[in-house]
Amino acid sequence: MTFTDAELAYLGTQRLGRLATQKPNGTLQNSPVGFKVNADGTIDIVGYNMSDSRKYRNVAENGRVALVVDDLASVKPWRVRCVEIRGRGEAVPGTGESGAIIRIHPERVISFGLTEDKEAHSLKVDARDV
Repeated sequence: MTFTDAELAYLGTQRLGRLATQKPNGTLQNSPVGFKVNADGTIDIVGYNMSDSRKYRNVAENGRVALVVDDLASVKPWRVRCVEIRGRGEAVPGTGESGAIIRIHPERVISFGLTEDKEAHSLKVDARDV
């Protein structure tokens, strides 16, 4: 199982994440992206004109990705929720009316604040290889 029930429930309520990719010169790029979790545990990154984007070309070149989805459930008290997904990215070309996407094959998942209602610094981190 790639994601816990709590992670799936949380990811299902969010619309925006931040995708980090590595450029050919080794520098990093971080872009806001839309995403969808698939039944097989992969994640599809979608967006306008994806195949022409720097992030798509970065993934096609080296396949290194990390996606962070986070929010503040509350500011008083400060309550952070987060899922970070690290893994292999696949640049999937568009077919027919479907545009190109980036598909993430998770290798490591880190999450916190999804089930605990505690102060941010006392949250238990769930980090595991998948």
